Amino acid sequence: MPKSNLTTLCYLEKDGKYLMMHRVKKEHDINKDKWVGIGGHFEADESPEECLLREAREETGLTLANYKLRGLVTFISDRWQTEYMFLYTATEWEGEITDCNEGTLEWIEKSKVYDLPLWEGDKIFFRLMEENHPCFSLKLKYVGEDLVEAVLDGRVVGEDEKGRRISPSKN
Repeated sequence: MPKSNLTTLCYLEKDGKYLMMHRVKKEHDINKDKWVGIGGHFEADESPEECLLREAREETGLTLANYKLRGLVTFISDRWQTEYMFLYTATEWEGEITDCNEGTLEWIEKSKVYDLPLWEGDKIFFRLMEENHPCFSLKLKYVGEDLVEAVLDGRVVGEDEKGRRISPSKN
């Protein structure tokens, strides 16, 4: 069965830090060398929450106890299939963190996240999470690895110096 274009992504939050995964273990990985949260593709007949809980358990060994849907992110690209990602944060869990076969798990200070190799669009949803923005819909359009358009709740976000409609990076 081909991988679904429905995915989940979750950032565990503790002591002003996010649990991040440095994607360095898989050779042919769209996120190779980038820092992301935990999550993955839906399996047949899974709800977003079932996918979230399964992926958290598979990638961290943890059972999430308190989690919240933060938004739906639509990724469009000239290189891969459109992806619809359910974005979550979690503040409570049970168990101990185990090794992950997809990357290295590490607690990162929230203030340092923007210094990591991230997708440009991820910086937008990090800001939205920081601002406690209500559950949002964010559409991100990429050409190669360049973010060329961001649309938040139906409205275009920002413009760069070339007039392309994107959100400026936080520095």
